[in-house]
Amino acid sequence: MSMYNGLEVRVPFCDYRIVDYAFNLPWSIKAFGGREKGIVREAFRGILPDSIIERKKSPYPKTHNPLYFELCAGKVREILNDTNSPLYEILDKDGVEEIIQHPEKISSPWYGQLMRAPQILAYIIQLDHWFRKNSVSIVI
Repeated sequence: MSMYNGLEVRVPFCDYRIVDYAFNLPWSIKAFGGREKGIVREAFRGILPDSIIERKKSPYPKTHNPLYFELCAGKVREILNDTNSPLYEILDKDGVEEIIQHPEKISSPWYGQLMRAPQILAYIIQLDHWFRKNSVSIVI
């Protein structure tokens, strides 16, 4: 029901007090036992089956389709050339073009675990859309 309405609910992790508390935990506690989500795994030991506690983290799927990259690259080039884009003055046009020309150079994630070239381009598109929708102007 929540996903149908565009909301991804992660109960009990939606409680802002838990999020605030967890955000401020030192990494050594978050990665208890040397594993991602280590503290959460340990907290639920004995409650959830070991197969759940010990399973490897499975990230969201990545967008590997070359057409996705092509479409994103085309849209980002439009943004780079649009003097009305709120991002026009702040984007490093040569740097973004380098990402488009050589996406393989981004060998490690830029943000989180999924952000490589296609996702960076999609992020630029989303920023441009959000800035326009909300009438954001950047004063330099």
